[in-house]
Amino acid sequence: MSAEPPARTPARTPVRTAAVPVSAILALRAEVLRPGLPVASAEFAEDARPGTVHLAAYAGEKGTEVLGCITLFADPLPGDGTAHRFRGMATAPAVRGRGYGAALLAAAEAEAAARGARTLWCNGRTGARGFYERHGYTVLGEEFVIEGVGPHYVFTRRLPPRA
Repeated sequence: MSAEPPARTPARTPVRTAAVPVSAILALRAEVLRPGLPVASAEFAEDARPGTVHLAAYAGEKGTEVLGCITLFADPLPGDGTAHRFRGMATAPAVRGRGYGAALLAAAEAEAAARGARTLWCNGRTGARGFYERHGYTVLGEEFVIEGVGPHYVFTRRLPPRA
């Protein structure tokens, strides 16, 4: 009797990120961050601000379905006028744990650094604390509640100096 070959772990599909119009990410943002509410509840005042960039994540080079999103804009923190903030970060439940969130953070960090930011920050859900800490973010201050959304922390990360 011949031994079966060991099971192979399927290769991960590379994640592609791209800047997109806000309209491309609103459905996913609403589904993940504002479930059961109208899509308009996932629109943010910063979406139309000059300089705001919306990033989408796709499966591979030819993927067309938005599987993750993040929105980045300048928003200073005390002591750091160069800081940029992100919000509206979401990944489709079917692809969680497959690198989409990490790819979006990396793309946002690169974009913020290219704009001269020294710090990147967000109001992140308490349940995502482990994710942010694994990616080099630290908690700033105490937990707080955003009405209708739930408990959050401010997460910050110093960006490496530009080369």
